Amino acid sequence: MTAVFLIGLIAAVGWKLYQLAKAPHDKPLRSVTLCLVSAALSYPLAMPGGATGFDTVAGHGAAKLAQNVLLLAAVYFLMCFYLYSAADEQLGRKRARREGILVAVVAVAITITVVTVPHEVFAGSFATTDMAVPQAALFYIVTGLYLMYALATAALWTRRFARKSPKPHSTGLWAAGTGMFAMSLACAIRAVIVTVRSQGGVVSNGFMAAVALLLVVAILLFVFGVTYPGVRTRLASCRLWFQHRQEHRRLEPLWALMVEAFPHSVLPADSLSGRARRRADGIHRRYHRRLVECRDGLVQISPYLATDPADTPEQLAQRLRAAVDAHQNNVAAPTPARSPMGIPQQRSREADVQELLTLADALRVSS
Repeated sequence: MTAVFLIGLIAAVGWKLYQLAKAPHDKPLRSVTLCLVSAALSYPLAMPGGATGFDTVAGHGAAKLAQNVLLLAAVYFLMCFYLYSAADEQLGRKRARREGILVAVVAVAITITVVTVPHEVFAGSFATTDMAVPQAALFYIVTGLYLMYALATAALWTRRFARKSPKPHSTGLWAAGTGMFAMSLACAIRAVIVTVRSQGGVVSNGFMAAVALLLVVAILLFVFGVTYPGVRTRLASCRLWFQHRQEHRRLEPLWALMVEAFPHSVLPADSLSGRARRRADGIHRRYHRRLVECRDGLVQISPYLATDPADTPEQLAQRLRAAVDAHQNNVAAPTPARSPMGIPQQRSREADVQELLTLADALRVSS
């Protein structure tokens, strides 16, 4: 699970860096990218192996300090995303600067708490740290209170956006906002735990485990909310890609017959620019080109194609082959052009596509 989450986070960072390279002056996008980068850098430091290796190089407590500073940066940039997305851009920039000063003060404060005590104080985890040491208690309380404030503020803005957004974006925003509220609540509870332990009180292991579970569930809910719209959109795109790929193949018999009769109706790929030729390789573009070329061929063959609305697809396929033979043998068109398949005047594009597919399937069977 940890490895999957880390891989997903790295993939998200890579995608945002790619988008930022294309739009380097997009401040909301830059804020999201920096938020993800900060979160990705902090995640390995929370793992035992990563923390031990970092502490070995920089000294005990350095990993915990770096991890928390990166978390502060992550939630700060998350707030900046909303601030830069606000309608009043100038007010958003001013608020972002004020928030930047606040997070810098918090980062300096927790740094001072770490460097003014022996390294061994921060060698353990949250559950094992001696909160009777004032610097240790101050470290966790200050960090927790800022995270609580920033996450709660971002959650309120997220829910505000969710009310105005259509699905699936609203679903993802509601989930992300709920996750941030839950994380904010967990940070508040941890601050209370630190206060109790700093005064000599005892907190049961079961309660500590419950708070840790709340934090994990909140993070998962937040990640789900952030990724849900993109994943759903990507799944829909994949379904459409497979549908167009399948229908592109199904149209092959009809397209090949029309190209045989009217080869000039197909635009040669060599006449396209390099960029357009690469785009033509996309399945969606090739699919729509094939639809147009099939329809153009049927329009051109229509003077040779006398049909009856009662014709079955198989009968129409036979008539179409006969019409193509007549055209290629230079036989005069017997009648003025009629609707090539007895199609009603009121029609939709989907109905048109389905009729072309049905005719192509009949041609494949009768070949």
